[in-house]
Order: sequence, then structure tokens, then C-alpha cells
Amino acid sequence: MRPYLIALFSVVLLTACTPEEPAARTLPTAKVVIDTQQGPVAFTVEVASDPASQEHGLMFRKTLAPNAGMLFDFHKAGPVVFWMKNTPLSLDMLFIKADGTISTIAANAVPYSEDQIPSSEPVRAVLEINGGRAYALNIQQGDKVHAAIFGNGP
Repeated sequence: MRPYLIALFSVVLLTACTPEEPAARTLPTAKVVIDTQQGPVAFTVEVASDPASQEHGLMFRKTLAPNAGMLFDFHKAGPVVFWMKNTPLSLDMLFIKADGTISTIAANAVPYSEDQIPSSEPVRAVLEINGGRAYALNIQQGDKVHAAIFGNGP
């Protein structure tokens, strides 16, 4: 019986040390509404507003609800660069100017890619949603994003 317990303990210990998703972080959530040509679309998003949460982002996430996402708030406009390292989900990245206008959309970012995905101009925030979702909801460059960080929250 004792060798069995030692073997079981070893398996548990090895499993605990494998590079899987770190312990779940609790980030504040917010409602974001995007005005599209078909009407408003609402998302409930986690807000990454500090360097640690922004660096981790959606890494290791295997699922994301259809109208969920992560809003990266940089607090002031500037150039930003994203990548998909350790991210198994394909994501759409909406680069958003300080006035809440979508500057550009990087659609269907490739999972695990370390290729850089830069903003085309200074942005205040980036909204990451499921890959293909922007197209499915007809979210386009120039659409207006409403969120507390832009002073026009829903």
C-alpha cells in the first residue's frame, strides 16, 4: 500500500508542476457596448489595467464565452504591440482610440504565435474577443465603443 501512495503523490506533484494555466486571477469586469451598423452589441469583459494583468492577458485560456473578452486599458493613448504567446484561442483584437473609436481590427490572430501585432496608430485600449466574432457581429473599423474608460460607458 505504501508504494502506491508514494507513486500517487509523485503523480500529483508532477501534475502540479507542469506548465499549465496558472491559478485563476480575478480581474474586475465591465460592460462594453459597440455600436455596429446592425445595432449595439454588448460584451462583459475582464479589465486588464495594470502591467501584470496586461502581460498575462488571456494566456492559457481554452474557452471564452461568445460575448466575453478582455479590455486592456493603457490609461493613455500610445502605440501598442500584442502577440499570442501561450494563447490557445484565436482572438480578434480591436485597437481602440482614446475617444472610443475602433482604429483597426486584427482578426483571427493565430494561436500561440509570437508574431507581433501592432496598432496602426496610438490607442488607449485593446479589446480581445473570440476570433471571428467581430466579423460575425459586423464590428468594423470606425465603430464606437462605449465603456467607462472612454467616459461614455453604457
